[in-house]
Amino acid sequence: MEQAEHKQNINDKDIQAILGTLLRAGVIISMTIVLIGGIIFLTHHKGVIADYKVFKPEISEFSSIAAIFNGLATFRGDAIVQFGILMLIFTPIARIIFAIFSFFLERDYLYVIIGFIILAIITISLSGGLAH
Repeated sequence: MEQAEHKQNINDKDIQAILGTLLRAGVIISMTIVLIGGIIFLTHHKGVIADYKVFKPEISEFSSIAAIFNGLATFRGDAIVQFGILMLIFTPIARIIFAIFSFFLERDYLYVIIGFIILAIITISLSGGLAH
């Protein structure tokens, strides 16, 4: 008796479904994190109204990823909001990484190289660009 071996290949429709789910889940998770952080922030800052007439970016406590994680450790609402926004930024990056992996499995090396180039461009731009 022959036993039929089923080789499961991931086709393009499966990859597109996984990528779509990844993007939807990333947006929903980041939106939920921002909402929870906003609620925590508002409950801790009752009656405090910020002055939005003048934008002062130099007073931002959470201008680095390390500062955001330090704020998360202390359960600060504004740090949680920043973390949710950070998750929203990293959602398309996760999509690119998954696309590179799927192109590699399909042995489509041109798109693997293009994906790495796009990932490098995003990484350079997020780190402040080439001119410091």
